[in-house]
Amino acid sequence: MLAEEGQGDAALTGLTLEAAAAAAEDPGKAPQPLQGRSPLPLHRKVCYAIGGAPYQLTGNALGFFLQIFLLDVVQLEPFHASLILFLGRAWDAVTDPAVGFLVSRSPRRRCGKLIPWIVASTPFGVFFYFLLWFVPSDSLSVSLKFLWYLAMYCFFQTCMSCYHVPYSSLTMFLGGNQRERDSATAYRMGVEVLSTLVGSGIQGQIVGGHHASMQKRCEAENGTALGNGTSLLTDTLENTRRSYMVAATVLGSLYCVSCLVLFFGVKEQPGPLGPLGKARLPFFRSLRIILGHRPYVWLLCGFLCASLAFQLAQGIFAFFCTHAAGLPGTFQHLVLIMLVVACFSIPVWQWFLVRFGKKTAVFVGLSLIIPALIVITLVTHNFLVFAFMVAVAGCSLSVLYLLPWSMLPDAVDDFRLRNPSCLNLEAFFYSFYVFFNKFAGGLSLGVSTMSLHFAGYSAKDCVHNAKVILALRILMAPIPIALLLASMAVFCSYPINEERRKEIRMEMEASSRRGQTDSPESDAT
Repeated sequence: MLAEEGQGDAALTGLTLEAAAAAAEDPGKAPQPLQGRSPLPLHRKVCYAIGGAPYQLTGNALGFFLQIFLLDVVQLEPFHASLILFLGRAWDAVTDPAVGFLVSRSPRRRCGKLIPWIVASTPFGVFFYFLLWFVPSDSLSVSLKFLWYLAMYCFFQTCMSCYHVPYSSLTMFLGGNQRERDSATAYRMGVEVLSTLVGSGIQGQIVGGHHASMQKRCEAENGTALGNGTSLLTDTLENTRRSYMVAATVLGSLYCVSCLVLFFGVKEQPGPLGPLGKARLPFFRSLRIILGHRPYVWLLCGFLCASLAFQLAQGIFAFFCTHAAGLPGTFQHLVLIMLVVACFSIPVWQWFLVRFGKKTAVFVGLSLIIPALIVITLVTHNFLVFAFMVAVAGCSLSVLYLLPWSMLPDAVDDFRLRNPSCLNLEAFFYSFYVFFNKFAGGLSLGVSTMSLHFAGYSAKDCVHNAKVILALRILMAPIPIALLLASMAVFCSYPINEERRKEIRMEMEASSRRGQTDSPESDAT
């Protein structure tokens, strides 16, 4: 069955083995076999892990705070905010696969094939991230404000695609064997969860107190905690806007530092089935072949549902704490608790997946958050209960950080073994993976904001009607739980288990030995 599938896809490509050609032209640049490679040094793992920080620093700040920023600080209508969030992520539907294709077709330069994309996109990404949190003059019309934030959001997402697609593809070219690659992925996920903690913590601590002040000021203007205010004092609103600019400046600086660490600490290492050359397939042929690989499609579908569930709860969490749970000044502390637990849970889940397997870790990890979501929606005005439940949710969140990026290389290796003539498509695989994660985030924010629009949400109300509270509760638990159950159902059919992973490792080593035997140096001797 494996031979038949590999021959069928090879007939589609009509490619020659680019690795052999590269070795013939310059034996010194030929990819090293698995047994001939030195182990991954610790400093390379750490520098590689630090390079993933910008995606989480900015992504989680946007995930937790962009929605409430557009509605309560910029004071856009929910309809316009939902359009910005959804259309921005829809733009990723074009940029992520397009960037992945362009990266796969780009030549290998002196400093590598992937790293030049990362370095070149960084200054533009920082610039547009800063402008995304900038509030134009209140004299601008609503349509111009809408266009401003939509344009800044799309520009930033494009720059982040140019950074994160090649960065995530770099996993396949760090050197070392399958176990060391999984170890590097665990380092990366640990740093990314820590980056989530740092990004959300910085953003939350800087802006959270200003949001609480806005809520208290709104209530004080009406002389009662149950009244509906019609305006907010200008100085309080301006202070909140300035706090968002300060947070953007701090996170943008960390973005630049992480890129520099990656550039100076990591060198690309071509693999036995990944020579880091130019892909020769046309865009749609590459797309058809990749999406025809069954393990990859199951992995995409499973984590699309799980990511949609988590990001739906994440995007609505600040609103839920402020307007439904009666904890308006504490949501930033709850976010910190969740992320601290997620950070310390990464090594535990890494041990668990090595001991019991990746599929088992997925089922156990995703199921933990279900009772936590149920309790969160049923309890109000109780910080201690919320703190315990978000700690449980943080333990589950670390699984979503670690497992997708740990399982994806297995699917890519399986594809390369079945289709040995389809070379240099790693960036394509990772670009679609990144796209589906971003698409889930945009879809979740768009759905939640549009739901609030139809429920009658207004940023100028201090206390919201029963329909808004009901919408918040439904978005916080029932819908995410249904998506998590769907995700676990999909993973029941995922074909790469621990037995298949061992077969992949053995086949990769055999392929490496054949490549070593067939190399020009072997022929000369």
